[in-house]
Parts: sequence; C-alpha cells; structure tokens
Amino acid sequence: MPHPVSHEPDHVLITGGAGYIGSLLTGVLLNAGHHVTVVDDLLFGGESLLAYWHHPRFRFVKGDVGDSSTLRAAGGQLAVGNRDPEAYQAIVHLAAIVGFPACQMVGPQVAWRYNVEATKRVFEAANNAGVARLVFASTYSNYGLSADGKPVTEESQLNPQSLYAETKIAAEQYLIEQGKGTGCAPILFRFATLFGVSPRTRFDLIINQFVLEALTRRKLVIYQRGYARSFVHVRDVCGAIELALAAPLERVRGQVFNVGADDGNYTKDQIVELVRQHVEGTEVEYKDLTFGGDMRDIRVSFGKIREALDFVPQISVEQGVREVRDALVQGIIRDALDSRYRNAQFIVQ
Repeated sequence: MPHPVSHEPDHVLITGGAGYIGSLLTGVLLNAGHHVTVVDDLLFGGESLLAYWHHPRFRFVKGDVGDSSTLRAAGGQLAVGNRDPEAYQAIVHLAAIVGFPACQMVGPQVAWRYNVEATKRVFEAANNAGVARLVFASTYSNYGLSADGKPVTEESQLNPQSLYAETKIAAEQYLIEQGKGTGCAPILFRFATLFGVSPRTRFDLIINQFVLEALTRRKLVIYQRGYARSFVHVRDVCGAIELALAAPLERVRGQVFNVGADDGNYTKDQIVELVRQHVEGTEVEYKDLTFGGDMRDIRVSFGKIREALDFVPQISVEQGVREVRDALVQGIIRDALDSRYRNAQFIVQ
C-alpha cells in the first residue's frame, strides 16, 4: 500500500521539460491536476510540447537555466527573496547535457557549466524562493564498474568512468551538503538506462537504438557483449518522480534513490535476443571495443526506493521493445534517424 501523502504540490517547474523525460512528465503532471511550467532552451526543438500548448495549467519559458535571467523569467517565483505563496512548490531539475558521448563532445568546461554550475543556480534560487523540494536527475553511471559483481546499492562506492558521471557526482555532492541546512529538500534519483517512447523519444539509448537498427539495417553490431546494465521505462521514471513529489519530506530529504526494477538487469546479449524475437531477420555481429567510453558493467539494487516510496515499475523491457518497434513500424515516428533524436549530436551554441 502507498504511504500517506503529506504534501501534493500544485505548481511544478520542470527544467529541460522538452526533453525525453520532461516532455512525458509534463503531460503526466497536467493529467494529475498540477500546474506545470517548463523551462527549456529547445536545443532539440519544442515539438514535444505542442500537445500541451493550449492547456490552461501549462506555461513555457525559453532559456538556459544556468542564466539567472531565465530563472527570473520563469514567472518571478524564483527571484531571490520572493516568497510569494503562489510560487512553485517543487522543481524537477532535468536540464543537463545527458550521456557520455554528448559530454565528451562539448568538453569538460561546457559539461561542468551545464551539469554542475546550473544545478547550483537552480537550487540556490529554489531555496531562496521557499520551494519545498527539488528532484534531481542523476544516473547509475556514477557506479561505473562493479568490483565484486554484486548489485550496487545507494551506499556503494562511486567509480565514474565518464565525464558525464563525474559532473553528476559533483552536482549530487553539492545538493546533499546544501540540503542539510536549507529549507529546500533535495531528492536525488539515479536513473537506470531509460527506454520506451515519449513525445521526444531518444534513439541513442541501448534498447531504443537496437530496435531502430534492427528495423532499418536488419543488423546489430555489438560491443561489450557480456556487460550488464539496468533498464527502466521512461513512463515508470515519471511515476517515480510523482511519488517523490508527494512523499513526506522527512522521508526523502537529502536521500539518494536508484530508480529502476530488479528484473530490469540485463546483459547486452539478453537485450539482443529480445530484439531478435520481436524483429525477425535481425543479424548480429560482435566486435571488440577499441575505444574508451562509459565502461559500465553493473547490476543495480532498487530495494531502497521500493521500501521508501512503494515504487514498483510497471513496464517490462520486453514490452518496451514491442512498443518502440510498433511506433516505428506503424509510422508514428517517421524520421527516427534524424540527429535530433540523439543527445550525442549536441551542438554548442
């Protein structure tokens, strides 16, 4: 049974709300009765928000959240010292340069500015404005390689293998430290690898990418074939965020949660077999990895979030494979090979 709800925020600010998670989360929160303001610089376009454009409880602000003028434009509620009772009750901070390839492409200085410095600015503005809680999107990439092969928990040692993970760890450390003596409660979510369809679907994530390549090339080229990863559907991630927004603050303040499902731990070989079951005629070629990268090989425990928030993902990896396949085959997503569906095509402005 779900824990009793102590606080139901009625106005939520989502940074990066036009992205993979944010564009779906916006609709989920609107459907639940919230007012939602999205802040996004629209690097990948804003078509993902069009379905909400005329919704009476939706508002959009274009801009970079690392810029204080953007936060001021978000309605004044985040202006320093403003404690208007109509201000935001919660912020979901998704805006970032997401993923190892994208961070490598822009380099340490830019990645640090977007992923660490911008997080500090958002949290400071939220705390000064009296916002009750901030949900921060982090990653299980922070764990890197598992030393003993056992599932990692939130207490496991962090062993980042990429610039992306390094920036997320730095942002986490800042939020945890600040959250000890501030009014705004940070809640840190380390997401497993996402999959599934959203208004702004990504095809640079393993499951979605494999399904696309199986359909368009009839062939998968696999590196690190035995490596294990953890997976979670983007809709289930939205559900976890809903729980974090509603949970009693004393249960979640300053807490780190792995977000995923215990039955979502798969090796690449297992993912390949699932794709081949649902996309006939797919050939597989295995190659040695000859370049450095995000060398994750881990299984993750999700017991903490299940215990604290009663979070149980509803959508299996196999369901996700079929969902992505059907969206492509039926032409719902017609231009999936376009670079805007891949964060690695990040363009420095």
